[in-house]
Amino acid sequence: MKSQNEQRAGLLYGIGAYGMWGLVPLFWPLLQPSGAGEILAHRMAWSLVVVAVALLVLKQWGWVRELVRSPRKLGLITVAATVITVNWGVYIWAVNSGHVVEASLGYFINPLVTIAMGVVLLKERLRPAQWTAVGIGFAAVLVLAIGYGQPPWISLTLAFSFAVYGFVKKKVNIGGLESLAAETAIQFLPALGFLLWLGADGSATFGAHGTGHALLLAATGIVTAAPLVCFGAAAIRVPLSTLGLLQYLAPVFQFLLGVLYFREAMPVERWAGFALVWLALSFLTWDALRTARRSRAEAARLAAEAAAAGADPRTSGGPGGVVAAGPGPVAAEAPAETAASEDRAPERTA
Repeated sequence: MKSQNEQRAGLLYGIGAYGMWGLVPLFWPLLQPSGAGEILAHRMAWSLVVVAVALLVLKQWGWVRELVRSPRKLGLITVAATVITVNWGVYIWAVNSGHVVEASLGYFINPLVTIAMGVVLLKERLRPAQWTAVGIGFAAVLVLAIGYGQPPWISLTLAFSFAVYGFVKKKVNIGGLESLAAETAIQFLPALGFLLWLGADGSATFGAHGTGHALLLAATGIVTAAPLVCFGAAAIRVPLSTLGLLQYLAPVFQFLLGVLYFREAMPVERWAGFALVWLALSFLTWDALRTARRSRAEAARLAAEAAAAGADPRTSGGPGGVVAAGPGPVAAEAPAETAASEDRAPERTA
């Protein structure tokens, strides 16, 4: 049983991780006049440097041999690197182009897209509350599309790319730091090539606007890795149902920044669309908490029955001898889950 101090520390780590992801819109404008493409390339290149140093300190290299020997995993990592490149690029461009609110919407609707993917790709069955949430989310997108005069493509691109990323990461099933190292290793050569091309073309901004600006570009690696490290520390200390609730901190912070700090317009139709999304997430959260409560009650009942029968509750699931899974430590990375598993929190990399 985890101590109260451990859980409190895990909660603080979780708040730190999602808080950093929520406040990151304040960072990207500092990198201007660099364009989104150059910022993205620096983020990919410097992230590899940061995670390589971290892995060197931790001496965690055994996973590399296993990954290299698995063409399937390498292929999935390549897909993950591709879709997260799209996600990062669109997000950076959106923030620096004055679309912070629309970007936040992408991460609000991401859980709904993830659930829909579970139905389509994995043929999973949803509970009534989940169907209700997905239906309301679809209505929200229609309202926003009518309000914008076009589909909210920034939000949809961020939501779908991150949902695909989470789906692929679940299939790969390696740690967060290791996964980021593998992905950025794939991204590194294209990113370096692009930066060298910008330098040869004379349009690179690295070093052209002072040491401070160059250091900020290099800091993109820390901005990427630091929240992930905090997330990993949280995931092994608190229940994933808690992280599942904390994940909404990031888009809430982003939304508030867009409205209050960047002063983005919020016409009536946009408020209506967001209200529908929040209503859908309320259904989703209520259903997740109810399901988790029932699961805990059932586990307690089985343990009590096993104890009354004189059996070890850790190895007996009651009649039939079904083994009950105990509350063991979770992985340091919890990628975006498909289907009806809202008790799990997605790894964020935005």
